Amino acid sequence: MMGPAHSLSGAAAWLGVGAAAAVAGHPMPWPVLLVGALICAGAALAPDLDHKAATISRSFGPLSRWLCEIVDKLSYAVYKATKKQGDPRRSGGHRTLTHTWLWAVLIGAGTSVVAITSDRWGVLAILFVHLVLAIEGLLWRAARGSSSDVLVWLLAATTAWILAGVLDKPGNGADWLFTAPGQEYLWLGLPVVLGAIVHDIGDALTVSGCPILWPIPVGRKRWYPLGPPKALRFRAGSWVELRVLMPVFMLLGGVGCAAALNVI
Repeated sequence: MMGPAHSLSGAAAWLGVGAAAAVAGHPMPWPVLLVGALICAGAALAPDLDHKAATISRSFGPLSRWLCEIVDKLSYAVYKATKKQGDPRRSGGHRTLTHTWLWAVLIGAGTSVVAITSDRWGVLAILFVHLVLAIEGLLWRAARGSSSDVLVWLLAATTAWILAGVLDKPGNGADWLFTAPGQEYLWLGLPVVLGAIVHDIGDALTVSGCPILWPIPVGRKRWYPLGPPKALRFRAGSWVELRVLMPVFMLLGGVGCAAALNVI
């Protein structure tokens, strides 16, 4: 899928988790619902760090383009080193390592470690990075073009500072779900994992499928492109994505948000 659909699906997924958490007796304070949705929307773009033409490659200027090149080469090297006889030959690393459940879990765990072991600046960095991605994904028309990069960064930095201040206030969710001393912001890794998994599921619906299960082999393939029957798949950017899935994501997100806040 394309960036806007990935971000919308990520935000909708976290709002759905908020609804489920309310039913399970662990309701999210509204700042956790908001921040989690934004982080998840940004994290839903992150697996495309292996693609030099993806939204994330343009989000942080030369730094992100350079990082995308490195991740592409790393992913390709891992693919070549671990592929089985049934896996096809490839010329790059797109939709390999960063599009797996293992990558999602490791990135989410790393985010949680940074959140609980660093000071306020670590939390701000996590918020800033994912807010930049969320803005690029959700407001892609307004954020398009290199001339708007600085404005996006300033907006993300300002919003991160405000949201971190809101979360720090007692009862606003810094210790949501994990309440032991020293576990504040441990939950920040959850929307990161969810965003990456939702991205992979979205890509699995497209023609090429997605090797979500790696390194678990399926038959003669270790990089099995998981997905529905080919008749039900669509091409990225097609009318199915733009006119069907994106409106559905917005509707589901609205319902999830209302349920999470006990409006319905």
